[in-house]
Order: sequence, then C-alpha cells, then structure tokens
Amino acid sequence: MFTDKHRASAPFAELFRPGTLDEIAGQKQLLGAEAAFRRSLAAASLGSFILWGPPGCGKTTLALIVADHVEEHFVRFSAVTGGVKDVRRIVAEAALRRDTGQGTMLFVDEIHRFNRSQQDAFLPHVEDGTIRLVGATTENPSFHVNAPLLSRCSVYVLEPLEAFDLIEMVQRIVSSDEFREKCASAVSTEAMEVIAGAADGDARRCLNMLEQLVGIADEGMVSGEMASDLVQAAPLLYDNSGEEHYNLISALHKSMRSSDVDASLYWLARMISSGEDPLYIGRRMIRFASEDIGMADPSALTVTMRAVDAYRFLGSPEGDLALAEAVVYMALAPKSNSVYSAWKKTLKTVKLMGSLRVPLHLRNAPTALMKKLEYGKDYQYAHGLHGGIVTHNNFPDSMKEMEFYKPLRSGREVRISDDLERWKKARLEARKNEGKQNDR
Repeated sequence: MFTDKHRASAPFAELFRPGTLDEIAGQKQLLGAEAAFRRSLAAASLGSFILWGPPGCGKTTLALIVADHVEEHFVRFSAVTGGVKDVRRIVAEAALRRDTGQGTMLFVDEIHRFNRSQQDAFLPHVEDGTIRLVGATTENPSFHVNAPLLSRCSVYVLEPLEAFDLIEMVQRIVSSDEFREKCASAVSTEAMEVIAGAADGDARRCLNMLEQLVGIADEGMVSGEMASDLVQAAPLLYDNSGEEHYNLISALHKSMRSSDVDASLYWLARMISSGEDPLYIGRRMIRFASEDIGMADPSALTVTMRAVDAYRFLGSPEGDLALAEAVVYMALAPKSNSVYSAWKKTLKTVKLMGSLRVPLHLRNAPTALMKKLEYGKDYQYAHGLHGGIVTHNNFPDSMKEMEFYKPLRSGREVRISDDLERWKKARLEARKNEGKQNDR
C-alpha cells in the first residue's frame, strides 16, 4: 500500500527503484556472487569508488543500496547544481558525524561536470576518512576525473542493460502489488519486448515508456502494437560530444579497415539515425581514404570528396546515400597505410634534425645576386635527362638520403612498388656511370 502521497505520485523510475542488490537488473559482473564488488561490500572493505556507465544502467540505485548496506549517512549531491561551497558545508557536517562514530557517504552525481580544481576539494577528506566518496559518471573517468582523485577511488564499470534484463525488470514490476494498486491495465509480453528493445539499455527510459503506455491503455491491455506505435518516433540515444560519439566513429573506421561492408554500413546508419552531423562523418571518411587506403587506390580520396560535396549539395536524406556509397567503396578498396606511416616517420625526422639548410642546387635563383651566390648551381633538370633520372642528392647536404615511403603489395601500390624499385636501380646505375666519367 502507498503510505506516502508523494511516493504514490512519483514516476515509475522512482516508484519501482530496486531496494536490494538482487533486484537490480543486469550488472552481473559487479553483482554476481563471486564478483569483486559484491564481495568487497560484504566484507566491508569497499572504500571510495566511481561508477561509470551510460544513463539508466543503475548507478544511482546501486549507490543508494550501498549506503543502506554500510549504514552510513547518505548525502546526495549533483555536480551540475552544486559547487565547492556546498562541498565544504557537507564535509563540515560529515566531520561532526565522524566525531560521534557515524560515517558519511557522499554520492556525487555527474562528477565529471566538476573541473579539476573543484575535484581537488574532495581529496583531503577522502584521504582522512571524513567521507566515503561515490561518484557517478557517464564519461570515461580517465579523461574527466583528475589523476590524484582517481588514484584514491576504485572504478566500477556498469554496462548498458540487455533486452532480457529489461524484460525481466518489467515482469517483476507489473506483477508487484504496488503496480496492481496503481494501474488497472495489463501489459502483454509483446509490449514488454518492444519497449525493452527500444530502450537502448536504459532502464529509466524503459520505465518511462511503460508508464506512458499504461496511461494510454487506462484499464485495457497494453499491446505490442501500442508499444510499437509509441517507440517508432523515439530517437536513438546518442551524445555527439561524449565517449559514445568517438566509440561509434571508431567502429565505422575499424569496420572499413577490416573490409567489412555490412558492418561499415551499420555503423554509418547508427550515427546518422542518432543525429550525428553527416559532415563530421564525411571528414573522418576523408581522413580514412588517406590513412588506410592511400596509394593502394588513390581514387578513394576522390570518391569520398565527391560524396561529401554531394551531401553538402543535397543534404539529408538524399545526401546520406552518397556517404553510404563512399563507405562501401572504401570498405571494398585495397588497404595500405604506407603513406600514413611515411608521413609520421618524415615528421619525426624533421623534428629531430631541425631546420637544415636547403642545398644550393635546389635553391631558386631569380636574381643576379642569387646566381652569383651559386643558387641553383649544378641543378639537374629532369626533363632534359635520359629517363628523367637525376643523380644529385635532394636532401640537405648534412643529411643522408632516407627512405620514408615503402609501398605495400596492395592494390595500385603493387605497380608503384615495382616502378619505384626500377627508378632506384636506374638512379644507382646513373650515379655509377657519372662516377666513372669523373674518374677519367
């Protein structure tokens, strides 16, 4: 029975929040009988920690249950609305409780929203045991939590919930006395499956859809058709500035590199359907054409540039097809990172050797003074030589000739490799002949 009118009017996500570890959906890697997290909690050896996972995976719920288990005063704090002044007040109150023998567990939601100096405010109080810090974040702590604080906390990763976890959660809820007291409608198995699949691993999103469907059905049956109608317009979850943004573009890049056409199309569709800027995808595709295909098929760069131009001209959805065509082309193209490797090696050499002077024979001599200073002296004009083979060194005088570009035996680079080898042999032979003539 509902004894609190505020609780009775709470949204489903709050009303049916799990009260024990066993009621939490999924997260077996943390909550299984032999999992390190659960064993540490049972042994009272769980110190400060950070929960990292996507929205709706159970971070706040887990923190609330841990607080009950350790019997500490629980303080919930949001890094979005609070500041260092609030932290100082909370710590001062925690110090008074510590003097009476009671601990304080400070739960900081969205801890990544605090900047580095704000996060430093927690350090001394975590170290001396005034507070047990529990942070929750949707962003990678490696990038968003400063190193000193991170070194004092364990990090536990929560995964997006699987569809079967969400179905099990909904089944438990609709069979509860609280649900029957609040709702007169029944929920079909088909409806549960639809909303569980559409929730994208987010329990809160799943319960919000359930609540909406129950409201629509009134005292009737929530059918699979009703659920399908509701979720058709729901966008995919996506954060175009968070980690998932980079995970998805990485998945597209690596699928094309693996020549997996179908997976490449899938990840492209995922990003476009989620609202990613297609021109951002296009820029990364252009990079891929140079980095992973390069001289094995130089046309890949042309195809991709034209696809991006086509998108600029057409926009969505018509222009999306041009990007898809380029993705298919690059996934099927022969692969080579030889230009990418050569460029990295060249940049490294330049930085190590500094600003070496340009040899005189390679300098331009547009004035009489420059010619007097021997700019351009002994330059060999390739168009006037047999086979276009020059013998002089095109590197700085104090630098030996180096080999940066090493073509692979892939695609067009097979022919390039053969041509380059013939050119090197012809140049070596020309130098030998030049040496013989100089000896006479």
